[in-house]
Amino acid sequence: MPTNEGTLGPGDAEAQRHRQRMQRRKTLVDGRIAAASERRGVLVVLTGNGKGKSSSAFGMVARALGHDMQVGMVQFIKGKYLTGEASFFRRLPQVRFHVMGEGFTWETQDRDRDVRAAEAAWEVSAAMLRDSTLALVVLDELNIALRYRYVEIDTVLDALCGRPQMQHVVITGRGAPAELIELADTVTDMRIVKHAFDAGIGAQRGIEL
Repeated sequence: MPTNEGTLGPGDAEAQRHRQRMQRRKTLVDGRIAAASERRGVLVVLTGNGKGKSSSAFGMVARALGHDMQVGMVQFIKGKYLTGEASFFRRLPQVRFHVMGEGFTWETQDRDRDVRAAEAAWEVSAAMLRDSTLALVVLDELNIALRYRYVEIDTVLDALCGRPQMQHVVITGRGAPAELIELADTVTDMRIVKHAFDAGIGAQRGIEL
């Protein structure tokens, strides 16, 4: 039914309310963006039992490469299986990719061996955290090494605090220690809703491998 001039129909009224809500939201968001004027490297921690921690980190690597940034990557635990990310990133001259793990702890069953591998991985990581040419450093599964005390948390915190001002760092792995979470700028705790493995589906190329 036509409406009188100057009177909004139900659809027009809803559209106007939506515009008003979005205008208020835009004002708030624009204000927060304007206030976030600090420019420095950030520390991102990706933890929790859910899938996607390393995958998220690799996505940030792809984003950094799109900006012609130099990237360093160290994998602490993984190493037994050839993964798609290792095959891909090793081809790129902008990426220094080191797979330093001996495999998952239940596979090695040798603590001394695991400690030696983690110490070697940390030595490479510490060098990266001193290198101002690296805009992004990814320490994949470092949280696992910290959880089992293969690497001391205070040593890691000191290196993170002393890194170049504009260097970003992403640390992944379950069970991130409280001290690391406190230091971090951004923390995501991924939780499981469903996982294919629980239904008997093995790790798939392009998804887990």
